[in-house]
Amino acid sequence: MIHFVLLIVCAGAIYLSCEWFVNAVEWLGERLKVGKMAVGTILAAFGTALPESVVTLVAVTTGATDEAKQIGVGAAMGGPLALATVAYGVTGAMLLLKRRRERLEAAAPTGAPASGLASGPGDETLGNAKDMERLAKDQKWFLPIFFLKVALGLVAFAFKPALGVLFFAAYAVYFWREIRSSRADEDTDDEEEELEPLKLQPKAASPATWAVAVQTLATLVVIFIAAHFFVKQLDVIGPMLGLSATVTALLLSPIATELPEIMNAVIWVRQGKTRLALANISGSMMIQATVPSGIGLIFTSWQFDGPLLWSGIVTMAAITYLLLTMRAHRLTPARLAVAGAFYVVFAIGLVPILG
Repeated sequence: MIHFVLLIVCAGAIYLSCEWFVNAVEWLGERLKVGKMAVGTILAAFGTALPESVVTLVAVTTGATDEAKQIGVGAAMGGPLALATVAYGVTGAMLLLKRRRERLEAAAPTGAPASGLASGPGDETLGNAKDMERLAKDQKWFLPIFFLKVALGLVAFAFKPALGVLFFAAYAVYFWREIRSSRADEDTDDEEEELEPLKLQPKAASPATWAVAVQTLATLVVIFIAAHFFVKQLDVIGPMLGLSATVTALLLSPIATELPEIMNAVIWVRQGKTRLALANISGSMMIQATVPSGIGLIFTSWQFDGPLLWSGIVTMAAITYLLLTMRAHRLTPARLAVAGAFYVVFAIGLVPILG
């Protein structure tokens, strides 16, 4: 029972820390004068994805056996899978709930029945054409990089470790492009969003820079520690529920490690900042596709077995589905929620593979 209690406590700690983190990172973006999209794709994504990259680095550099090092490879593959399916799916579900509640509240004063609404809460497209182009661009960056990442796991040659540098370079180019395009968009964006007061200085109209930095770093430390203990509890609870260590590592651990990104998305959707929620997920995916991959290529043989290959296939299928929907400007909350079904497909496909 103590493990279940600790699991709930860790999840609560992650959520509350993410509340403070997204509050701080928005002020950090204002201080650094980066655009709103870069706050999600660069600042928030870098902060929440950094712990997973550290886990991969520790696993592949200190692992005494090849099996121990494979934990790092599994983390490098499990992260993008959880983000492309569960994180996007949860965001879509939260948008559905939010829009249904707004419609019910709007209909209540007039006495109009909910069933009499002309369209459902999942029928409205997300954002404008410009927002969809931005999000689609991130997926177009991610897909070829991730495809190369999977392809390298199926071959062996002498200079493969040297290719890890290419993944670091790819993220550096993406980082520079995001900063430049976001600043350009900020100059032409007429939409002004008033920032909530910094939680560390709630009465200050413009908080001190040191307070922004302290709140950002402190919340990241709490998120990292809480996520670490969350994964530890899952490692114990999985076998207690009759799940093998492999199933726990492939199905539950990736969700646990990406819980901060999921929580950030939930909080931003609740605040009506859908652009930031989606940008945080897509930016985190770019980090997960490059930095842990580069580390894994340099320090391991980077060879995939059946479950790892299957996770790569499902991830690419989910992103292809989202990319086609975004390019057609037909992304709705309901279609975004469908991305979560790909994780169910992954779980079902694991049964014959592990068997």
